[in-house]
Amino acid sequence: MSRSHDAVDHMVRRLPPLYALRAFELAARFTSFTQAADNLFITQSAVSRHVKTLEEHLGCALFERKGPKISLTQAGRLLAQELRIGFRLIEHACTTVSRKEKSLRVKAPSTLTMRWLLHVLDEFNTVDATEQAQLSSEWMDVDYVNFDVEPFDCAVLLGNGDFSSELGFIKLFDEWLIPVCSPGLLEQRNLSGEDVFTAELIHPSRDRRDWQHWLERVGLMSAVSWHTGKIFDTLELGISAAIQGRGVSIGDLALVGDELAKGSLVLPYNKAVSTGDSYYLVWPARSNSNPTLERFKRHLLETVPVIDERGLEFLS
Repeated sequence: MSRSHDAVDHMVRRLPPLYALRAFELAARFTSFTQAADNLFITQSAVSRHVKTLEEHLGCALFERKGPKISLTQAGRLLAQELRIGFRLIEHACTTVSRKEKSLRVKAPSTLTMRWLLHVLDEFNTVDATEQAQLSSEWMDVDYVNFDVEPFDCAVLLGNGDFSSELGFIKLFDEWLIPVCSPGLLEQRNLSGEDVFTAELIHPSRDRRDWQHWLERVGLMSAVSWHTGKIFDTLELGISAAIQGRGVSIGDLALVGDELAKGSLVLPYNKAVSTGDSYYLVWPARSNSNPTLERFKRHLLETVPVIDERGLEFLS
């Protein structure tokens, strides 16, 4: 037998039985042998034996037992934490192999989804019924994806482009902040110029960071009561409130184009401010050979929002 085969056999012999690891992970998750047994459809005594086998194999106690109650030891907590990640990876791998080869699982932030991506995905899926992009739209205060533990093939994220070497990415379009409101709000209150900021501000995040950034760049920080106003969780909610005439919101210029074209929103102030962030499509670098992903990249680049720059001043 070769040396490499000896090494592999030695590693396999060192690993505890998978059934014991699974029983322990569930018992640790529920802090209960009984609930672990219910999930595995075995007896409570069987779970106890599996955990005992694992403890003997590792040479350390994983639970402290006080009568019917159990609690994790420090070693048990560490093992449970790592096993939780490990079993997610195994589940992810099995799902990837068993699903349709031409389906693409996409993660994206909620406002981008509603304002642009949903329509783009429908178009992509219509072109070839055998290639389907499956969307998961999620609220993310900071856009993020972990392909090792999340069941996605790619994601559209807002960021500065500083991605790890393990990710491939392409830039789609930049984020430009600009005030938006309903035309009715301006007419009813006869507002123009800086007077528009006497209307209530609408903040699309609890930390009010977008209004702060915009006001600082245009030199109006001290002139506007930015610390007051309505607070929402997303740009989408802020845009919706502005359409209803509830105040002046801060919006992403690329994502309010449809509302501007329809006239449900107007730009009361013509200065757009760059945040330094852009929307990117990212994917695991190991997925570069995925033909469906390659076609999806091209489709996104062909359908990025086009900004009407007439009459606007851009501050980068």
